[in-house]
Amino acid sequence: MNPWLQALLAVLAGLLCLWVVLVAVLYLAGRRYDDPPRVREVLRLLPDVVRLLHRLVKDPALPRGVRVRVLVLLAYLALPIDLVPDFIPVIGYADDVVIVALTLRSVTRVAGADALDRHWPGTPEGLRAVKRLAGLAR
Repeated sequence: MNPWLQALLAVLAGLLCLWVVLVAVLYLAGRRYDDPPRVREVLRLLPDVVRLLHRLVKDPALPRGVRVRVLVLLAYLALPIDLVPDFIPVIGYADDVVIVALTLRSVTRVAGADALDRHWPGTPEGLRAVKRLAGLAR
């Protein structure tokens, strides 16, 4: 067999294995967020969450690393290519929720919960739900 073809197949097999591990990790992390009312609640809040993320990116008072994380998240959510395709039941949308939750946790650790309070465009109930998603309300 051609060595280049062999190397290409090895790289593709490695990427496939890495993807399977990533899907398994997202599935296990998503089990925590796989409570149907919570996922539905987050999906209802999606427009407010997108506006929140946009406002966080535009805030010059936040550290650059926070803004970069939020930009990467917005790009991931906007791209049609997903880590786990949305047609797969449960984990199709749960991976997006888990990634948003992890990013919000990371942002609030650096920027603080007051950044969420300042930039939240929705209702107080929605802010409480986002804070729960970000791990702030226990």
